[in-house]
Amino acid sequence: MRHTPSSAPQFYVTAPQPCPYLHGRAERKLFTALTGERARDLNNALSRQGFRRSQNVVYRPSCESCVACMSARIRVRDFQPSRSQRRVMRRNAGLQRLGTSAWATEEQFDLFRRYLDHRHADGGMADMDIFEFAAMIEETPVRTRVFEYRARAEEGEPLAAVCLTDILDDGLSLVYSFYDPARIADSLGTWMILDHIQMAREAGLPYVYLGYWVPGSRKMAYKAGFGALEIHKGGVWQDIGRPEDHEGETHPLSIDPIVEQVARIHLPQD
Repeated sequence: MRHTPSSAPQFYVTAPQPCPYLHGRAERKLFTALTGERARDLNNALSRQGFRRSQNVVYRPSCESCVACMSARIRVRDFQPSRSQRRVMRRNAGLQRLGTSAWATEEQFDLFRRYLDHRHADGGMADMDIFEFAAMIEETPVRTRVFEYRARAEEGEPLAAVCLTDILDDGLSLVYSFYDPARIADSLGTWMILDHIQMAREAGLPYVYLGYWVPGSRKMAYKAGFGALEIHKGGVWQDIGRPEDHEGETHPLSIDPIVEQVARIHLPQD
């Protein structure tokens, strides 16, 4: 189904699908394409309103009976690592970061497959082949970088972790990350977020966008462990406060119709 605000772009709604985060619920997404010369401006504007990019599309959950998925971002200026996060920083101090263009390699894909097979064997990406992986990395109409992490010790060290990252006007957005499952004890997922906070601080960018946080989802619980975390809820960014305060059920009658949701979207000015 298509919904169009007063001017382009056009917004569409996906059919309901089983929710990958909360058992027994269905998810539905509101999305639009990123095309043309205004793709970067549109991505920036919609990211500030809780949307996320996937290849040439930006989307936001728009479920019929649930608003559990909330976009999350870290205020870089106010962030202070916890004791456990400082341990992660020390444990991975020997890793070297290399920023590259959004170009897929066989080495990245091999690490990606090992990560999926170990961590998400039953997930929606489990059957991705190398061509679909390349599309995920390379099909981007905005400023995107791939950050590779390797040990500094010797040349030719294998990949430890990879993060696909969009550079927004107001921050860094982690699109997708994966790491060596043999190093699960090193908390490389947390390490990459901490490293992005440092990169954003050095670049003078105020936020690091983490994707969606879902209260009640074990997969997403780690995001609430970061200080200075904001969530996009009720159309505004707000401090997360106590994570357990967001776990209440949402009555279907309290959810605004799609047409009203689209009407409130702010588009970049010409």
